[in-house]
Amino acid sequence: MTDIVTRTIDYDCAGTPLQGYLASPGGGGGRRPAVLLVHEWSGVGEHVCERARQVAGELGYHGFAVDVYGRGIRPESVEDCSATMMIYVNDRELLCRRLQAALAWIRAQPDVDATRIAILGYCFGGLAALELARSGADLRLAASFHGNLSHRVPAASGAVRCPVVAFHGADDPLVTQDVVAAFQREMTDAGADWTVVQFSGAVHSFTNRAAADRGFGIEYHAVADRRSFAMLVQYLAEAFD
Repeated sequence: MTDIVTRTIDYDCAGTPLQGYLASPGGGGGRRPAVLLVHEWSGVGEHVCERARQVAGELGYHGFAVDVYGRGIRPESVEDCSATMMIYVNDRELLCRRLQAALAWIRAQPDVDATRIAILGYCFGGLAALELARSGADLRLAASFHGNLSHRVPAASGAVRCPVVAFHGADDPLVTQDVVAAFQREMTDAGADWTVVQFSGAVHSFTNRAAADRGFGIEYHAVADRRSFAMLVQYLAEAFD
């Protein structure tokens, strides 16, 4: 485990204030790759910040937990989380602008290798990561953990410039197997380098230790969490090589 340095990051998108969280390996070491991490439907919170620290401490990359919603917008109730998330699910162009703002910020940092940047996300963040890849962004990898794999406009042929991997709960009632199959067809038609990994017995939010409502379709699954992260390590090592 590497010593890490963390700080809150204030940045903006076309005048909208955003506030993310950066975890970086301590001790210098020159320019390092960076991983953007996109939050669940409740906005930037402990889970995505914990994962940013994991990326920095265990892998030695910068981990930037980006803010899609805006500084101070952290919905709490199911209704508010859903309503806030759907703004960006329905407006994928706005979503991509918010992600591009984070991408531009991290690329401008003097200790970041601007040529080696990946994006990953959890639940809503998985949708966001895939949407940025669909937009043709210059990334090394896009990874979704129990994300919404649906699209509003399918990826154009040749648009996805990086490998894409989706880690999915095979029993997820919120993102069903017909959505998974449609995503696979979409990526194939676009000529993308794609992988879908499904974990038996896992449902939505399987990486989040706080998820504990099987009836709602969300539950932590230790095996799927451990295995999906181990696979991510391999994908990132290959992407950044």
